[in-house]
Amino acid sequence: MGTVVNAIGVILGGLIGLLIRRGLPEKVEQTAMKLLGLSVLIIGLNGVITAMITVGSDGKLSSSGSLLLIASIVIGGVLGECWDLDGKLVRGGKWIEQKFGKEGFAKGFINASLVFCVGAMAIVGSLADGLSGDSSILFIKTMLDFICSVILGSTLGFGVIFSFIPVVLYQGAITLFAGVLSPLISDSLLGSICMVGYTIVLCIGINFLEFTTIRTANLLPALLVPVIYEIMKPLLHAIAAGFSAF
Repeated sequence: MGTVVNAIGVILGGLIGLLIRRGLPEKVEQTAMKLLGLSVLIIGLNGVITAMITVGSDGKLSSSGSLLLIASIVIGGVLGECWDLDGKLVRGGKWIEQKFGKEGFAKGFINASLVFCVGAMAIVGSLADGLSGDSSILFIKTMLDFICSVILGSTLGFGVIFSFIPVVLYQGAITLFAGVLSPLISDSLLGSICMVGYTIVLCIGINFLEFTTIRTANLLPALLVPVIYEIMKPLLHAIAAGFSAF
């Protein structure tokens, strides 16, 4: 139920954003795009810092995960480039643009999908919905996504509406398999996934500000690196212990 409501919120927000966009002068639209980029960059940066920095019992700040973050982004980015994920998504979006005559579909769809699917609320909310039927976290996420989709729809256009599809597939899969996934997703793994995910969101903000162009969809395999690391962690610790004993 939570994922269905979330998808409806994205669709309604995107439609309202399209209606607003029709009345925006080009100058205002460009300014809104820059401000959106700044906002997304801050959200991504805040998410990364929150995932990496913890406060100890003595009140001191400590950071962790920097090496895992670097490894995830580099390995994931290289794999994404080899598989050309961004290119495939853009070509699919261009095909839809030609079919429906909606320019900019690919940009809106890809960026909105990444923003809506990345983050702890999508994972934790879907797990709670599947395990206990508690949709409250996803309802809160729906309100946030609704506001975000209005802004994204007013700046990026038609493709934002169709980002409800990956939201349904991603969150729906987690909800359906919650019983299997819940014991496997520890707090540390969730934190690592969010750390990498918000780094990708940060890259989206950089793209909006037009400092450079980062093919963000090619970074998606980076989200799998923390999962693989968590699975291999006991083996890596055993190898490290063997070397120290030697």
